[in-house]
Amino acid sequence: MRLRLKADGRIVELRDGQEFPLAPAMPAVAPVEITPAVRDLRRRARLTQTEFAAKLGVPVETIRNWEQGKRAPRGPARALLAVIARAPDAVFAALATEPEPV
Repeated sequence: MRLRLKADGRIVELRDGQEFPLAPAMPAVAPVEITPAVRDLRRRARLTQTEFAAKLGVPVETIRNWEQGKRAPRGPARALLAVIARAPDAVFAALATEPEPV
């Protein structure tokens, strides 16, 4: 069985080149529900938008758009924010380390 995680959070099974949903489609999450969480995470970390963007490796405009509800974090960004909510120091420490040469 081959599975794929779609950008909107759905999981689909791939069969014969076609996608089949594994679960009923989840209702779209309104940006209003997510944006306070991003701002709250940033404020709990005591970071400016610029500092938060730099730590995550995204443009500051992305943080602004999330906080203003113009866009919502999706896929890996949403997962990273969920981990930051539970262990911000560990995430920021891991993101700050230089990758070891192979």
